[in-house]
Amino acid sequence: MLRHLSDNVYAAVEKIILVVDNLNTHGPQSLYETFIPEQAHRLARRFEWHYTPEHGSWLNIAECELSVLERQCLNRRIADRQTLEREVAAWEEARNGAATVVRWQFTTADARIKLRRLYPQIHKDSA
Repeated sequence: MLRHLSDNVYAAVEKIILVVDNLNTHGPQSLYETFIPEQAHRLARRFEWHYTPEHGSWLNIAECELSVLERQCLNRRIADRQTLEREVAAWEEARNGAATVVRWQFTTADARIKLRRLYPQIHKDSA
């Protein structure tokens, strides 16, 4: 897929930015496991790898945005790919123009309760 993106879909761009999770196969090293070294190196130079936080809520934001896209734009039959691309581009422009923000409801106190296994246990001396 990365070779296809590099050589076909985005052949004219200088750098392709990838946002990936921390799965062990999501990195330049997998290119070297798949391709001969010269080709792996060529492809690795084309991509800029950005990793999501290991314990972040970024996926919730993405899922919410896709849900809004589905409700506001994709909630009807769209005849062909060209129309779909035009409709999604118009929706995206309007959505970005609205500059909607995420208002976090999950506090640090909530995190310390729900994710207590991730926080260190601090015990006060009984002196």
